Amino acid sequence: MFCFCQFMNTWLDNRLPTSQLYCIQLFKLYFMQRYNIFFPIHKGLRALLCETAILLQQTSFMDADEADEAVEHVKTVVSLFESHADKEDNYVFKAIAAYEPSVVAAFEAEHVEDHTLGESLEKWITAFEYAVAPSAKQSIGEELVKAFIQFMVFNLNHMAKEEKVINPILWRYYSDAELHNITLRITKDIPPQEMAYFSRWMVKGLSSDEILYWLKGVKNSAPQPAFHALLAIAEKELAPKRWNLVQESLMEGAMVA
Repeated sequence: MFCFCQFMNTWLDNRLPTSQLYCIQLFKLYFMQRYNIFFPIHKGLRALLCETAILLQQTSFMDADEADEAVEHVKTVVSLFESHADKEDNYVFKAIAAYEPSVVAAFEAEHVEDHTLGESLEKWITAFEYAVAPSAKQSIGEELVKAFIQFMVFNLNHMAKEEKVINPILWRYYSDAELHNITLRITKDIPPQEMAYFSRWMVKGLSSDEILYWLKGVKNSAPQPAFHALLAIAEKELAPKRWNLVQESLMEGAMVA
């Protein structure tokens, strides 16, 4: 089976300027006037937060199978948000540090707080895994849920603030092509397995139209195996009605044989 992430990383090393411009123009045409560097990843992360919150609320922590699934979800959340914050610190915030140092300092401080909230989740997970009595597991599980809600509320507000405050600064100092180059550098710095997780949640978080145009961009600017691998992710993650809608639109556009 082809790995979407591996082929995308290969493509990034050998990309053509026309491919890059196509992606930018497509993104701007259908979604906004300027390139929003946060758009797809934040939608994916919000989907991950929301789905995990529902799962936690429905979990009986005295049931081993239910609890294991919920705990693994929380571990994924902590891992992906930690990675996301690291990429923002080293690429996005770094790009505006010379222009708006006080803004960068404020958002970096929020990332420190986010890290602390993530550590709290990890501590509750450790406590849960060491607990033996069912009553203790249920009690600790309930504390894990409370800690997760704190983490979720903080990050939803944090991501919204980034989009409201950081985007205008990026747009003031950088062209869309330059911002897209930052995205490409971030993508190259993400290990394939981790990128697979991000891709999955972006598919789950985007609208059908957004997924369709993402697929069009990959189809027209990346190797065919990358397109088919992303198509497979969409087929697996989308509800049948949404998948059929995307598939029909692709066929109408003569994108699949």
